[in-house]
Amino acid sequence: MTVMNTQKIIAALATLRATKPLVVNITNYVVMNNTANALLALGASPIMAHSQQEMAEIMSFSGALVINIGTLDSVWIPRMHFAVEQANANNKVVVLDPVGCGASQLRTQTARHIADAANKLIIRGNASEIIALAGKNAQSKGVDALDSSGSAKGAAFYVAQQYQCNVVISGEIDYVVTLDTQYQLNNGHAMMPFVTGMGCTHTALTGAFAAIGDATGVAATGILGVAGEIAAEKSAGPGSLQMNLLDALYQLDEETLTRRLKLTVNT
Repeated sequence: MTVMNTQKIIAALATLRATKPLVVNITNYVVMNNTANALLALGASPIMAHSQQEMAEIMSFSGALVINIGTLDSVWIPRMHFAVEQANANNKVVVLDPVGCGASQLRTQTARHIADAANKLIIRGNASEIIALAGKNAQSKGVDALDSSGSAKGAAFYVAQQYQCNVVISGEIDYVVTLDTQYQLNNGHAMMPFVTGMGCTHTALTGAFAAIGDATGVAATGILGVAGEIAAEKSAGPGSLQMNLLDALYQLDEETLTRRLKLTVNT
């Protein structure tokens, strides 16, 4: 696997903007608007599709599939599994956001089943979700993490081995764990967790970069962190941060990423 660095992240962003990959999102009701706008601002093309009647057709020409279990129920679960089957059939990456994994048996079991079903997989979650997915004791309050991102690195490596995937841990410090490389990203801002769906946006952007070849999750993680920093500098609170984040994603350029990105790679 190619080891990511700042220049490769910059190149990935340029490719994304030039190709505008279609990203299929089966995501929760809370964040559909947020994540669609973030994908558009970055340069990708979102489609919020969930009907089984069109999924086979759509996955045949899409770039990647994002599965977010935030508003899970018995209607959504079969749709998610069918979509994963179609992604597998078309050799597309599945990006799984195991929202609230560990908060209920339904969420934990569904996340594990989807992870097990996907042939090409990236998992993006907070520390508590990743620890719970690994079968360890995690501290969570609903969908919010009470564990530090650093405490989930061991669990992330276990999950990476278990599902032969890459794992992105969001937190004050972000980590990306693959089978042979660990990345640490020290961008972002303390205001970001006060905007609902920020992690879901992270997952959607991970899908966009997976669609153009970054199967690590590193490009999306670094770019969202830098954009969040820039947005926070212009924001009085979470309301304006949400708006300013879209502008920051849209305006992000090579010079800004080169200057701001804080990426450490351990192989």
